[in-house]
Order: sequence, then C-alpha cells, then structure tokens
Amino acid sequence: MMLSRKILMLLLSLLHCSLFSFAMLNPIDFLALQLIRKSLHDMPGSNFFSSWDFTSDPCNFSGVYCQHGKIVVLNLGEPRAGSPGLIGRIHPSIGDFSSLTEFTVVPGRIYGTLPASMANLKNLKFIGISRNYISGEIPSSLGQLRLLKTIDLSFNVLTGKIPSAVAALPALSNFIVCRNRLSGSIPWFASQTLTRLDLKHNYLSGSISPGYLPSSLQYLSLSWNNLDGTLDRVLIKLNKLNYLELSMNKFTGIIPGILFSFPINNLQLQRNFFTGPVLPFHQVSIPTIDLSFNRLNGEISPLFSGVQSLYLNNNRFTGEVPMSLIDGLLAGTIHVLYIQHNYLSGMKMNPMAKIPVRSSLCMQYNCMVPPVQTACPIKAGMQKTRPLSQCL
Repeated sequence: MMLSRKILMLLLSLLHCSLFSFAMLNPIDFLALQLIRKSLHDMPGSNFFSSWDFTSDPCNFSGVYCQHGKIVVLNLGEPRAGSPGLIGRIHPSIGDFSSLTEFTVVPGRIYGTLPASMANLKNLKFIGISRNYISGEIPSSLGQLRLLKTIDLSFNVLTGKIPSAVAALPALSNFIVCRNRLSGSIPWFASQTLTRLDLKHNYLSGSISPGYLPSSLQYLSLSWNNLDGTLDRVLIKLNKLNYLELSMNKFTGIIPGILFSFPINNLQLQRNFFTGPVLPFHQVSIPTIDLSFNRLNGEISPLFSGVQSLYLNNNRFTGEVPMSLIDGLLAGTIHVLYIQHNYLSGMKMNPMAKIPVRSSLCMQYNCMVPPVQTACPIKAGMQKTRPLSQCL
C-alpha cells in the first residue's frame, strides 16, 4: 500500500515536472485544455487544431494566449472569414480556467447547452459564441461574473427568458442575443455603460417599463418580436442612440418629436401600431427613417426634407406634400420618398419635372392624381388613387 502511494506521488510529480518543462502551464489549465480538445473537432476544411500538439507548449497553440503560466484568452476556431468552424460540445472543463478573461468560438456547429461551470470564470470579461447551435437557456449563474462586459450569443437556438441576474450585470457594455428563441419580457438592465443591446428576432413579449433601458445605449434593436405598449417615456431618455430598430412589433402610442433630434443614423419603426401626428422639434438630418405601416396621421412635417431615405407609406397622413420634400427630391438630396397608401390630397409638382435617376418616388393610392408617373414597388399595387368615398 505504501509503495503504491509512493508510486502515485512520483507519477504526479513527474507529470507536474513534464508539464512545466515544455509548457510552463498550470497543470489544471493543461488538463482542462486537453478535455476541451477531446470534445471539439475541426469541420471539413478547417485546420484549427493542427497546431494543438500536447507534446509542445500549449501557450503556442492557435487561439491560446497565456500570462504567468495560465490561459487568459481562448479563441476556438480559425478567425478567417468563411471558416467551416468546429463541431462538438463545449466541455464543462471550460470552468477550470481561473484566469480566463476572453472566450470565443467561431461560427460552426457547436451544439448542446452552455456549461453551468462557466459561472466559475470570475475574471471573464468577454464571451462570444455566435452562429452555432447552442441550445437550452442562458444560465442565470452568468450573473455571478461581475466583470463581464460583452455577451454575444447571437444566431443560436437558445430558449427561455433573459435571466434578470445577467441583465443586472454592472459592467455590461454589449448584450447581443439576436436570432434565438428567447421568450418572456425584457428585464431591467442595470449597467450604466451598456451601449449595444440587440434582441431582435426572438419571441419576446410584453411592454418595456420606463427606466429598464439605460440612457447610455447607442445601439438598440428589438425588431421581430411580440413587444407592445407605449414607448414615449422610454425613448425620450435614450438621447445617445445612433441606431434604433423597433420594427415588426406591436408598439402603440405616439412617436416623441424629440427622438428625431437624437444622433441617430438609422431609424426603423415600421410595422407597428404607432398613432398620432409626427412632429419633429427641429430640422431632421437622420439619413434613413422608416415609419411605414403604422397608423400615423396629420400632415407630413416639412422638417423631414433633410432625410435621404424617407418611408412614410401605409399610414394615414393627410394634407399636401411639403414643398421642401419635393425640392429635396428634385435636387437629389432625397434619394427615396415613399408616401404611397396615405390620404394625401395634393402635391405641387411640375408634371414636366425630371426626377434624378438615383432617386425613387412612390405616391400612388392617395386622395390625389399623381402629378407624375413613377415606378413603385410591386406590393404597392396598381391603383393610382384612392376611391373618392375614402377621401371625403
């Protein structure tokens, strides 16, 4: 018995020495890396693991970066665009890398759930496992990783709710879970440094409470969900936004005029149930605005003349088309002006006017005869004007 114990201790000592003789890597990290390797494989056309020869220093492996004998960064898969990626599961030993700050997996066929052991990665700041087949729920235990700044789990098949503990992470800067199957309501996001929130293409529902989204947001995408309720009290506080996409939901109420004063480059609010007039406070310089397929009414504001691509179609706008929009269209500063399927009654445009080749105008199915004939999208239909009974 004593001999067996001595032999065991000798073997462990030899393993420890051999690891440090050619690897100088912490033994726990070394063994965890071996298990990670056994659970993942290159897809045909990928040669990522060709450099993973465990008779050499693992700190020289592709995607492995070390500091002071421990792995701090693990980027699995070839980073080149179009790489076939890896196949397999993420082994629970991922939680053994006590110094890991960054963990990414390139697009491929990684399946299974996120290991609960990831809650042990107290130094983790970045996790990116997009465009794979990760299933199950987002572990609420990730909320224990107080240093996490970026979570990118987009383009997977995750289900369940967004854990409130994860949304409450204090250092979170980027939370990207678009193109999954997440459900439930949007939780309170606590971080005052959160700049990117991408939840589009899920099954989220319910309304968004004021204060649940921090004013630090610069990119917000909630499109293609089942969200509802009003947003005026939510949006007015997000004055740092440069991208806003809320399309394909069931939002109601007015669009606050101050929203058009924010530094937004792309505003996508189409296919909701927004109502009321649209009244910007100042001249609008947002390059692209899409308010189509809502229930907006009143006259079109002349302050939209600074917009390059303006989609106001399929609403309930009335009155005449502002001259400032016509002038912008003819001057070529407005590239797209879609105002079809409204109740507009006039457009003071010279029938001989020539619209620049690069500009598009569609104005059919209003309460007026179009002053010029222009090409419209096929889905706009063939009717040029509304029936008179709808325009009285």
